Amino acid sequence: MKSQSSVQFFRWDDMDKERVTDAIDRRVITGDRMMVAHVYLQKDSIVPRHSHENEQITYILQGALRFWIGDDESEEIVVRAGEVLCIPPNVPHKAQALEDTLDVDVFSPPRQDWLNGTDTYFHQK
Repeated sequence: MKSQSSVQFFRWDDMDKERVTDAIDRRVITGDRMMVAHVYLQKDSIVPRHSHENEQITYILQGALRFWIGDDESEEIVVRAGEVLCIPPNVPHKAQALEDTLDVDVFSPPRQDWLNGTDTYFHQK
C-alpha cells in the first residue's frame, strides 16, 4: 500500500505573497500535475496579452476582470465574483482588473514560467 506521506497542507494566510508587478501579487501552490494560485490585482492593473500551453481556470472570488481573448483581442468577457472562465491551452488572452480583485487561477500542467521566474510578459509595455 502506498504511503500518504506526500500529502501537503497549506493555509493561504500563512503564505508570503510574491510581488509580480507594482499592482499584482500572488501566492502559488504546486502539485505534480496542477497549480493553484491566489492572484491579487489592484484596480486598473493589466495582465498583458500572452498565451501558454497550460489549461487555465480562473475563478473570481472578489472584484472583476475584463478579458480580451484571441490574437486580435476581439472577444471581450467580463468575469465577476462567483463566475469562472475556462481558457484552453495556447489561447491568447489579456486581462484588466475593473476593481481590486482576488482570483483563483488553476493551471494544468503547472506554469513553469511562474515557478522559474521567466514570466516576463507581466513587464511588457
